[in-house]
Amino acid sequence: MNRKWFVFSLLVICGMILAACGPSAPATAAESPATDAPAATEAAPAATEEAPVGPIVLKYASSANITTWDPIASFSTEAAYMANMYEQLVRVNPPGSAEPYSPLLAESWEKSEDGLVWTFKLRSGVKFHDGEPLTAEAVVKSIMLAKESAGASFIWLPLDTVEAMDELTVKFTLAWAQPLELILGSEYAAYIVSPKALDAAAADENFWSAGVSAGTGPYMIESYVPDQELVLTQNTEYWGGWEDGQYEKVLVQFVPEATTRQQLLEGGEVDLVTSVPADSFASFTDNPDYTTSLEPALFNYTAFFNTLRAPLDDPKVRQALSYAIPYEDIIAIGASGRGTQSRGPVPAGVFPYSDDVPQYTYDIEKAKALLTEAGHEGGGFSLKLTYASENSTEEAFAPLIKDSFAQIGVDVSIEALEFTQQWELAKTDPANAQDIFLLLYWPTYSDAGADNMWSMFYGNPENPGNLNATKFNLSYWMNEDYNALMDEAGVLSGTDIEAARAKYTEAQALLVDQAPAAFLFDTMVAFVIPNHVQGFQYNLNYPDVRFWFYDLRPAQ
Repeated sequence: MNRKWFVFSLLVICGMILAACGPSAPATAAESPATDAPAATEAAPAATEEAPVGPIVLKYASSANITTWDPIASFSTEAAYMANMYEQLVRVNPPGSAEPYSPLLAESWEKSEDGLVWTFKLRSGVKFHDGEPLTAEAVVKSIMLAKESAGASFIWLPLDTVEAMDELTVKFTLAWAQPLELILGSEYAAYIVSPKALDAAAADENFWSAGVSAGTGPYMIESYVPDQELVLTQNTEYWGGWEDGQYEKVLVQFVPEATTRQQLLEGGEVDLVTSVPADSFASFTDNPDYTTSLEPALFNYTAFFNTLRAPLDDPKVRQALSYAIPYEDIIAIGASGRGTQSRGPVPAGVFPYSDDVPQYTYDIEKAKALLTEAGHEGGGFSLKLTYASENSTEEAFAPLIKDSFAQIGVDVSIEALEFTQQWELAKTDPANAQDIFLLLYWPTYSDAGADNMWSMFYGNPENPGNLNATKFNLSYWMNEDYNALMDEAGVLSGTDIEAARAKYTEAQALLVDQAPAAFLFDTMVAFVIPNHVQGFQYNLNYPDVRFWFYDLRPAQ
């Protein structure tokens, strides 16, 4: 974005706010009529009232753009704003919280012993932005539409039925036991939307395009200019109430360039930014005017091996390659040090992560020995590696894999493809597709067992080349023992979460041993918060939601 346009736009909006709410400007000395000075004994007239002040505005330079304002279809970076406008029945709390969940539109809930029937009691008196009341029927309408047509509709695969039992009671019946709180707290496909708006959208396919908000959250859209700016304003009837000092408006400018965002932050033209350039982060850590932090994220990088093609159909060869990957260098160079080596496909801090899952170490001699055992002494074969050309992190670390594999006699050719092309290559003809597929992945909701572990490695017994329901089994791997462990863990997760974690851990250990993929690193996210903004708390369960505006306050 052009910085001059940003400053101009900001001045215009702030000017409008001041013009509407501030006092008239006094005349200048040149314009003032001549008057005699008051006598020394005359007292100056006392002020009878305080000048009104404008709204408290939070200014945010964000890289997150809008793909849709439809809260059902939403499955991209607009979640940064959707989460401040729409609400789920529950919210998943950050790891280490006293309670795993916070009630939002549901005040309380209970489940049956078999984990199949869940009953939620809704808050009374809640209204949508369009004035419609929150009811059980409204919840049913939103959830059923999400199950049928949401961008992330697959999260509702376990759902059998959802029913309104009375005005404020909703019953969910599952086809198989699952931790429903995690699904209902999803960043996508779990928002409760005004039924009036859903009906309007069904009648008009362009209903959402101008920027309509129809949730129950603390903010709603005041204005929106695509690719330029978004203004959110308080939902004055928000059920959570408001305190003095909270931000009444949020001015979002879409600024894709990290360097420009940094300049705006340092110049005091914005209060918050999505991020600053990685090589600039250290300058803020030493600046007393800012608080910085590096936090774990749900995103992780995986290198899938094509198990349908020799020699990658041999677990020993895949183990050898896993030992030949320079994990620490990949994190240092590819991610500027912002990452930790993965333990399987589950990011740290997310269910069912476990420290008991083993890891490979960088060991070239061990890799050579395993290749010899597999009948490939000295390597002697070639592999094709593909990565998404738009992913600069993969571009940076892919050559490290090539150079390291060369040390064990394995030649790697690297091909950069747009992700859609890479994806199409992987799906069209698995037996002749790439040998190594680099992928950045994250769970849609905070259950990486039901998502990452199932989506990426649960095989199709009927057709190993089939990528399965979510199409992400990019190693084309099928293992009956793994499938069985996953089936057991999935059922247990709805009734006994720790027993489920144990089964998932066993399944991850099997993954690491059989090595259908190399698990590279979990990413980290960097925050730079100026000291004049208070109340920030990171929640890794919502990776696209950097800030919950309702929690923030200007420093007193």
